[in-house]
Amino acid sequence: MRRLLLSCFVMLLATPLAAAELNLTVQIPEQKVAEYHRPYAAIWVERADHSVAAQLAVWYAQKDSKEGAGSKWLPDLRQWWRRGGRALDLPVDGVSGATRPAGQYQLRFVAGQPPLGALAAGDYVLVVEAAREVGGREVVRLPFNWPGASTQHLTAQGSSELGAISLDINP
Repeated sequence: MRRLLLSCFVMLLATPLAAAELNLTVQIPEQKVAEYHRPYAAIWVERADHSVAAQLAVWYAQKDSKEGAGSKWLPDLRQWWRRGGRALDLPVDGVSGATRPAGQYQLRFVAGQPPLGALAAGDYVLVVEAAREVGGREVVRLPFNWPGASTQHLTAQGSSELGAISLDINP
C-alpha cells in the first residue's frame, strides 16, 4: 500500500501544472473604400506606467515593394513605436508577421513561453493599435489582471480600423 501511495505521489509531482493562457481574438473589419491597404498592427501588454511588459505581435509588410520598405511605415503605429517599437530589431522572431486582410484572427500565448514569457502577476492593459495607409489609425485598450484567480472573458470594440477584440484568460 505504501508503494502505491508513493508511486501516485511521484506521478503527481511529475505531472506538469497547466500554464496560464492568454487567448486573443482580433477582428480587422472590411473597408468599403476605393483605395484599400491592409493595416499595420501592433499588439502588446502594457504596465500601469505605460511601459511595455510584452510585445505580442507586429503585423507589417516585411518585404520591399513598389511602395517602399515595409518597416518604413511602422512609426505610423505611434503609440507602439514610442513605447518600444523603435527599440526592436525587426523582424522579431515569433512576434513579427505579415499584414492581414479583413477577417478575424486568433492568437494564443502561454505563460513562460515567448513572447509572453514570465509575466509577473498584476494589473496590465492589452493594447491593439492599427494604422492604414490612406486610412485611419485606431488604438483599443483592454485592462486585465494576470493571471487572475478565475477565467476572465473581456471584450472591446473598435470603431474604424479595428473591430471586436476579445481576450480570454485562463489561470
